[in-house]
Amino acid sequence: MIPTPDDRREHQSVYETFMQLAIAEARQAMAEDEVPVGAVIVHDYNVIASAHNQREQLRDPTAHAEMIAITQAAESLGSWRLNDCTLYVTLEPCPMCAGAIVQARIPIVVYGATDPKAGAVDSLFQMLRDDRLNHQVKTIPHILAEPCGRLLSEFFQEQRRKGKK
Repeated sequence: MIPTPDDRREHQSVYETFMQLAIAEARQAMAEDEVPVGAVIVHDYNVIASAHNQREQLRDPTAHAEMIAITQAAESLGSWRLNDCTLYVTLEPCPMCAGAIVQARIPIVVYGATDPKAGAVDSLFQMLRDDRLNHQVKTIPHILAEPCGRLLSEFFQEQRRKGKK
């Protein structure tokens, strides 16, 4: 059974447990001098994919945590349709990642911090609920938002200290 926003309280500890795994991925990204975003994809309460941002390392603008995790999950399940999966990500997905989520038919996205500059779930766009698209996604925002946001703040403070963009 996939938890829905209607039973958020009942499943809060499940959401937090899997978000902690995404936060661990974000910390790994930070250790690699990447923007600290982590993602895990869960199927039947089992993690089938985990990833973090790797844009700098791979020199690939599409190497966002969500994109890498979606590819891993599709390979794990042997299908591009991730119908029975939940994506946990530490930062609200951008338009590129939201598009991939829709294309992969992921039914639920749980995220931590909002992204006022690039968020495509709630902040700037509402792509995952756009009924003009062929698939809509239930979203559960703000799960462990404070620690997710703190990682990003610390990372960008350090980048400014170093004089990086």
